[in-house]
Amino acid sequence: MRGRPAWTRGRVPAAFAVLTAGLLAFHRVVPNSVGRLGSSLELFLPWLGLAAVVLFGLALLRRSATALLALLLPTAAWVHLFGGLLLPGGKPGAHDLVVVQHNVSDENPDPAGTARTLTDAEPDLIALQELVSPALQVYERTLAPAYPHHVVRGTVGLWSKHPLTDARLLDVKPQGIAGPWSRGLRAVVHTPRAEIAAYVAHLPSIRVRASGLASSWRDESADLLGEAVAAEEVETVILLGDLNGTVDDRGLAPLTSRMNVAERGFAFSFPAAFPLARIDQVMARSATVGYIRTLSATGSDHLPVAARITPH
Repeated sequence: MRGRPAWTRGRVPAAFAVLTAGLLAFHRVVPNSVGRLGSSLELFLPWLGLAAVVLFGLALLRRSATALLALLLPTAAWVHLFGGLLLPGGKPGAHDLVVVQHNVSDENPDPAGTARTLTDAEPDLIALQELVSPALQVYERTLAPAYPHHVVRGTVGLWSKHPLTDARLLDVKPQGIAGPWSRGLRAVVHTPRAEIAAYVAHLPSIRVRASGLASSWRDESADLLGEAVAAEEVETVILLGDLNGTVDDRGLAPLTSRMNVAERGFAFSFPAAFPLARIDQVMARSATVGYIRTLSATGSDHLPVAARITPH
């Protein structure tokens, strides 16, 4: 007895292919009202491509023409969203800036080695979070020869090859957090070409609970940071930070709606042992964020990320 025709087999994989395509193309319509489902999906959105790979294997196993045809939908959606990130970066320009962003971890056992790893990328700017004593003094001492200009506010800091002025604390503290909490700064970097306002921030962590994703503090802090960027009078702005969210996460919309994000590279940065998402971000206004990449692992639970900035 002959089996069913290829066009009638594999309807279940075909249905899941259509569902995957819908989640990729219309992830913004997934509601956040219950357990922050939308943000949870967006945190790992690129990994939906693996679902298409699994479904492709099932379609071959079932010899289903219907499933193979349906797989064109999630493939096209994924390529539209993320295909550009796979392309190589362009050639660096004469006025480009190389920047490094790293949450160094307040439990880092080797701050001196971490500092050396960051300087190996020869960046113009280095932004660090979770700076605590006595490790802070180690970073200052190790980075000083190549980065004579630096500013620290609370637990975040910025090191620069170029002069820094007008440094100030940036208030991104949610109302629900009690006690001392200083995780933002702003300074003006005087590059040979132009003045750039550099923002360094560490937004609150998100938590996964039985009820879903808990991100209200992170979202509130992102709102405050977005308002500060909107009010910035210096035209070109660079934001470096552990934002505890991906650029697809709607919780960071106050920032991604105002700033450019990396055009090339995935640079998954967390957790360092098995990176699943890039929550360490480089964004810019009136500038292009070119290729972004991770650097070698340090003593932190995050990987450092490096990016090239081209001012407009």
